[in-house]
Amino acid sequence: MAAARVTSKLLIDQKSQRVLFAEAGKDFVDFLFNMLSLPVGTVIRLLTKQGMVGCLGNLYGSIENLDDTYMQSPANKDTLLKPLVSNFAARVLLLLPNINMQSSTSNGLYRCRNTNCRMYVANDPKSTCPSCDNVMNQNVTFVNPTNKASSSGEGGYVKGVVTYMIMDDLVVRPMSTISSITLLNRFNVKDVGVLEERVIDMGMDEGVKLLRASMQSRTVLTEVFLGKKVTKIILSMATNNVSLKHLVDTKGQRVLFAEAGKDFVDFLFYMFSPTGHGGLPWKPLRQHRKFD
Repeated sequence: MAAARVTSKLLIDQKSQRVLFAEAGKDFVDFLFNMLSLPVGTVIRLLTKQGMVGCLGNLYGSIENLDDTYMQSPANKDTLLKPLVSNFAARVLLLLPNINMQSSTSNGLYRCRNTNCRMYVANDPKSTCPSCDNVMNQNVTFVNPTNKASSSGEGGYVKGVVTYMIMDDLVVRPMSTISSITLLNRFNVKDVGVLEERVIDMGMDEGVKLLRASMQSRTVLTEVFLGKKVTKIILSMATNNVSLKHLVDTKGQRVLFAEAGKDFVDFLFYMFSPTGHGGLPWKPLRQHRKFD
């Protein structure tokens, strides 16, 4: 699918120089929702390691630089660093660069040639069948699920029968006159003369900026389309219990480094995997998926 552009309308409070909301159609909402399907490794490649907030860029670089001697399989690197993005929602406009073509990881699915045990599928043609130990190198065709509930054939995620309101913090809801008036009251807009309606045209550059801002800001539309910088918000994650040893600088009150085993490193690398490849020690996941 060729790269596309999407047109939307912004309602801007000129006095405070902020976007109150965007009036958008199905294409823009589909693009925003589709960002949730991107693996972490893909996001970092789109934004670059240097453009990431927090330490995920450093973690990505660690996987790149880690010698294959320490990896369970050399193929695991591409699985994490260059994961293939499966788009189950057909015909979502491409407002982000297509980086799947740059991956050396196989894009196929394979199963065993043994007719008596064709119950497993793998994404590596050199995988071994867990049932008969034969090589799983017979191609399998993956079929996207059909959305039987939709008769419009539009594809994507949302229906195009209504216009959508996208808030500055990317809250999305159907557009209505009542909701617009409620928002003006909420933002304490007394004079409608300070409001400006601006038509914007978005392409790949804006798509990447939206992706980056969505991970750093609560005023995404203002930052991307008005160029107004806001304070970056960094989120942290909680993990299950794993034992670590910390070397702590008690004077500076900071951790210099942690001495960790395989479990913790596997957990960190696991965050880049879109399919659970490799699994976690406290919740084992199989490399091969079984047919129902």
